[in-house]
Amino acid sequence: MAKITEVKLTPSKELANVIGSEKVTRPEAVKKLWDYIKKEDLQDSKNRRQINADSKLLPLFGKDSITMFEVGKIIAANLK
Repeated sequence: MAKITEVKLTPSKELANVIGSEKVTRPEAVKKLWDYIKKEDLQDSKNRRQINADSKLLPLFGKDSITMFEVGKIIAANLK
């Protein structure tokens, strides 16, 4: 089976504020976002599936918190 080459995409301004402005594949963007969330300890302490927005994530999320299941949708909407 042939390996599918991931296309490098440009992050939106809001996403670039969190992961940087260089072109990335979707998996790289997800990993960088999770690295930021973990580094800043933004997972809710009681419900680890909940991610609390800080000042960088609020413009990206558009609300105070999201569930981990919304991460893919947010990444897809912020890569072109």
